[in-house]
Amino acid sequence: MKQFVLTLLLLIVGFRSSGQDSSSVEKTSKKGDLGLLFADEKPLAFTILSNLKPLLKDRSEKPANHWGEIRFVDESKDSFAIPIKIKVRGNFRRLSKNCLFPPLLLDFDKKKKKNGVFNYQNKLKLITHCTNEDYIKQEYLVYKMYNLLTDYSFKVRMATVTYQDSAAKRQTETKLAFLLEDESDLAKRNEAKSQDTKQLRPNQLDTLAMATVSVFEYLIGNTDWSVPFLHNIKLFNKTGRYLIAVPYDFDHAGIVETNYAQPAELLELSSVRERLYRGISYPAAIFEQVFDLFRRAKPQLYALYEGNTTLKPNYIKRTIKYLDEFYETINNPKEVKRKMIEKGIENQGGAVVIKGLK
Repeated sequence: MKQFVLTLLLLIVGFRSSGQDSSSVEKTSKKGDLGLLFADEKPLAFTILSNLKPLLKDRSEKPANHWGEIRFVDESKDSFAIPIKIKVRGNFRRLSKNCLFPPLLLDFDKKKKKNGVFNYQNKLKLITHCTNEDYIKQEYLVYKMYNLLTDYSFKVRMATVTYQDSAAKRQTETKLAFLLEDESDLAKRNEAKSQDTKQLRPNQLDTLAMATVSVFEYLIGNTDWSVPFLHNIKLFNKTGRYLIAVPYDFDHAGIVETNYAQPAELLELSSVRERLYRGISYPAAIFEQVFDLFRRAKPQLYALYEGNTTLKPNYIKRTIKYLDEFYETINNPKEVKRKMIEKGIENQGGAVVIKGLK
């Protein structure tokens, strides 16, 4: 117990010091209906009560909803017991051969207003530990990186979740996880609407936003995304602008270092740590505008890792080197031409379609 308390304290200190200051975070939308869940950097602690055995075994393509309850005590010492529907979610991580503990979808009754920090929440994705809690911390920070670059990014909230079996057939366990903002709230924050149009090409989307996504995916070493198939991409329609793409699900990115991540065979990469630009080509002025955004954010991006007491020192060292290599590339015109511009021209002619995407 003492060890767990110490770990939680380190998480609070580490993630608060490496993220944005909570006082600068937008706490509600102009309509006042976003709630406070993602307005604080401090990790949450709550319990999920459910009949865990049938829930966690339900790994079909269309998992059913199961009864559940979230229990927590807020900072004012008020206790909450919130009934929810809960089910397994995801594609790769949903399968038992890939994750011992799958990601979950928590479905709240949005009309109820006495849910404390969960007020106004509808459906929340809970990214769970899969096989290793280090993956949670490492993927969480990728979302925080993208938050530093654009408001068109999913907010996240770190949590320590206790899983309690209502049937008393499974041992209670407490693990790290993080909550992912619902896409409807991302849309409200940006006064936009979500859209699910498939088979669009990247050149049909907002140019600067799409170039930012493409360079960011290159930075983190992620090839597991697609605009035409809306694979790990959400689209948002902003009045007066083209559609804006927002990336999510980064567990196959090289920077996260999950042991199960493998590049698609068709890409002919040695590992997910080998970067490959999967976007299209843009005029030099657009690329330079995006690179300037990354250069300005560089101190904050590095600060997420440097001195972060929740991460293993060797991981920090490898990650800093990985970031260094990215900045060396974008600061070298010859490397930009070879690795991005020329590769982007190839992709415009017909990017490799990854088997399994629909």
